[in-house]
Amino acid sequence: MSVKETMTGKLTSAFAPSFLNVIDESHQHHGHGGWREGGETHFRVQIAASALDGMTRVNQHRAINDVLADELADRVHALAIEVRRSDAG
Repeated sequence: MSVKETMTGKLTSAFAPSFLNVIDESHQHHGHGGWREGGETHFRVQIAASALDGMTRVNQHRAINDVLADELADRVHALAIEVRRSDAG
């Protein structure tokens, strides 16, 4: 299973999002720190989930980072997070 698929599954299980887009942006970082052959090192997560509504931005990011802790400790070098209100999708 790819890192993207693993991340998508974990975020779906944890937050039941109304919108989720996990984007591998590794190709944009070729030759930069943390980049590895084969990609799957730099990601952007766009998510809307009622479970994240009402949290501060810091707490939203902490919650997402906690769910993806294994990936962030191993393969993923960088993660950009965009949280949307769940009613805005």
